[in-house]
Amino acid sequence: MKLLVAVKRVIDYNVKVRVKADETGVETANVKMSMNPFDEIAVEEAVRLLEDGTATEVVAVSLGVQQCQETIRTALAMGADRGIHVKTDEELQPLAVAKLLAKIVEKETPDIVILGKQAIDDDSNQTGQMLAGLLGWSQGTFASKVYLADGKANVTREVDGGLETLAINLPAIVTTDLRLNEPRYASLPNIMKAKKKEITEITPDELGVDVAPRLTTLKVTEPPKREGGIKVETVSDLIDKLKNEAGVI
Repeated sequence: MKLLVAVKRVIDYNVKVRVKADETGVETANVKMSMNPFDEIAVEEAVRLLEDGTATEVVAVSLGVQQCQETIRTALAMGADRGIHVKTDEELQPLAVAKLLAKIVEKETPDIVILGKQAIDDDSNQTGQMLAGLLGWSQGTFASKVYLADGKANVTREVDGGLETLAINLPAIVTTDLRLNEPRYASLPNIMKAKKKEITEITPDELGVDVAPRLTTLKVTEPPKREGGIKVETVSDLIDKLKNEAGVI
């Protein structure tokens, strides 16, 4: 069984994001970048399936600028077998990413594609669902548990009312939620081994996909600063302010 895992290079979640002075986006120059945390969970799940003998190969895919190869190397150090880099300097929106991944799926013919449920930079939560639609595959989103057997995937997913377990036919798309697993740290020996693993580089043109953006960002602004709270002397004062100033009661 072959698994394909998509990984995205994003601003590290520990970094305080700053808006550019011209409000065209957020500042990425000289900012620490790392793998999207949900994608780390996806890689971890794929590697665990490889280690228990369920999977025979894990292929990590990233799309974007040259530095995305660093993200692929991280996935290789975690245990993926090889990487594919779709190199482009264009802004990639979810539909373009889904179309590119669909072409790669046609070439690689994996049994399962595992993605993070969303990226922490744009929070779109669209790529996995779009990819399933383009391929006509089953999908299990927001997975907190995945079990593979007899050509099916049992996916426990987090929904508003609790947990829902689906049995879906393979091939399938699975998107990962936070509680699926705890990603491992890559050991130094595995980091060194990852440097020798294969990364295939291709372009959107070679895949025959138009990645021109469909959406235009007009302006990016910071949220308003939160005002400091106040102390009240009595419960009556609190009720008065909630009723007459906040308007919540």
